[in-house]
Amino acid sequence: MQERRKAQRKNLMAYTQVFDLYGGYLLGYLGDLHLNGAMVIGNKLMTENTELTLAIELPDDLPNISVPRITIPARVVWHQQDISPEFYNVGFEFKEVTEEQKIVIEAIMKNYEFRRDMPNYPPKPPAGK
Repeated sequence: MQERRKAQRKNLMAYTQVFDLYGGYLLGYLGDLHLNGAMVIGNKLMTENTELTLAIELPDDLPNISVPRITIPARVVWHQQDISPEFYNVGFEFKEVTEEQKIVIEAIMKNYEFRRDMPNYPPKPPAGK
């Protein structure tokens, strides 16, 4: 699939639940996130161009964030089977993001992205010593 994103996404390490707000069911867990959209990992295949309102449950320990969830209208823009065949990755485009939601999204990205830096381990001692 050709990469068409304009904004860098952040892969997340928190298990953040994402629900269909009006359908009332769990869509899956946030896999990555940026200000314009998100990827959700779930066990349900979704049809492209489906519109719904996402309810993203927030971790309790986000600094300076007191809301338990954000709700954002979104559209399914792509889907594919996950590396684990029982799951699907679904790409959502946010249709409208408020300034308050941007602050929350940026806090999630800052506090829960995977750290890809290599640890600064001490050098390995020579063999035989």
